[in-house]
Amino acid sequence: MEKERGISVTSSVLQFDYEGYRVNLLDTPGHQDFSEDTYRTLVAADSAVMLLDNRKGVEEQTRKLFKVCKLRHTPIFTFVNKCDRAGEAPLKLLDDVEAELGMACAPLTWPITRGDQLLGVYDRTSEEVLLFDRGGDHGSLKSSMDVSTLEDPQLAKALGPEAHERLLEEIELLDVVGAEFSEQAFLDGQISPTFFGSALTNFGVEPFLQAFLGMAPPPGPRVTTGGTVDPLDPALSAFVFKIQANMDPKHRDRIAFIRICSGRYAPGEVARNARSGKDLRLAGAQQFFARERTAVEEAWAGDVVGVLDRGNLRIGDSLSPGGKFEFEEIPRFSPEHFANVRVPDPLRRKHLDTGLRHLSEEGAAQVFYRDGSTGPEPIVGAVGLLQFDVLLHRLAGEYGVEAMLQRLPYRLARWVVGGEKEIKRLASAPDRSLVFDSKEKPLILFTSDWSLRIAQERAEDVEFHEVAP
Repeated sequence: MEKERGISVTSSVLQFDYEGYRVNLLDTPGHQDFSEDTYRTLVAADSAVMLLDNRKGVEEQTRKLFKVCKLRHTPIFTFVNKCDRAGEAPLKLLDDVEAELGMACAPLTWPITRGDQLLGVYDRTSEEVLLFDRGGDHGSLKSSMDVSTLEDPQLAKALGPEAHERLLEEIELLDVVGAEFSEQAFLDGQISPTFFGSALTNFGVEPFLQAFLGMAPPPGPRVTTGGTVDPLDPALSAFVFKIQANMDPKHRDRIAFIRICSGRYAPGEVARNARSGKDLRLAGAQQFFARERTAVEEAWAGDVVGVLDRGNLRIGDSLSPGGKFEFEEIPRFSPEHFANVRVPDPLRRKHLDTGLRHLSEEGAAQVFYRDGSTGPEPIVGAVGLLQFDVLLHRLAGEYGVEAMLQRLPYRLARWVVGGEKEIKRLASAPDRSLVFDSKEKPLILFTSDWSLRIAQERAEDVEFHEVAP
């Protein structure tokens, strides 16, 4: 489905080693309809890389994700991509970021171009000119690179007089009016070190990676209900931020991705799930790189690994010795689109219920139930409409259920806390509906802001929550 649409629809996790460091890369969907999955993934990250298209600059989804990073005080790197084609002037892109997001960009590399051709980058930190050689491997291998300086007399010949003169002028301008990089301002989320390049051709990626290793913060302390957990604490602690079923369709597996916050993981390690109070043996841990899987022999704070799960874990579960504390909860957001789910073949209803339960546990969509004439009637809620397409696609491909969705007129959902009679009275209006989530917590669905506002004004001792309490 991702190949057909040309977009990411789920977060992916992989690890790679680079110059003696292990990098855990959490790649989030770029489409705004999957922003909830992205939020959960950012909870597990220590820093973020904001990827900008050199033609489009700051897009709508970029704004949303930036707000999430800002709320969590996540340090942000910026990489301006696709510089191997014509786009906006680099200085204009930096101005747009500051105007749109209110965050200054400090360019640590600068693109060197001749017409539409990307020749290399100037590293402002080392004061070196890095000229790349375009090979025929389409970026699959490390680019060969010539290193020079601005004072090198051969540089003007390599670039051409026009490109050389423009580079000198832009670097001089940056030195005078460009934002000055500060490590503390970066860690506070006030300034973003910025890099230019082309991921497709592997131009400018190596300077970024080297800078990232030196500047990205290491795994830090995590706040829990029992105090702060230090990454150097010897006891193993972790939390679940993602669950993915059927990654291997042949084996119908279910993988829970955990972010290790302290201690050391070893195969067969036992930790207690604070939610259920049960001890779990964390077996079959794996690391991922594209389609490759590698068994994990050990993992430390900051690592992300996938452990085999038989349905015992949920997104947001905290794992620690004795279940003494819980990490901050990963909230569920109120959906904005709703639909009834039906199957033409009643014999497939059991398979539908199984599929909906599994997919809701993954966070692919939220599933609610309301009383119907033949029993509980499933209703799916989504933050974006594309989540419905993914839901139908996975129900058909993984559970053999050809389901149909009937859109409902509701636009808002609020979890409600209060007396049962009062909640039913508020939900009895024709423009509302009472449903229950998987934890049997009541919600009221509303068709409009006006309907919600009237209910709030007329409520007696009922609390309304946009995020599940």
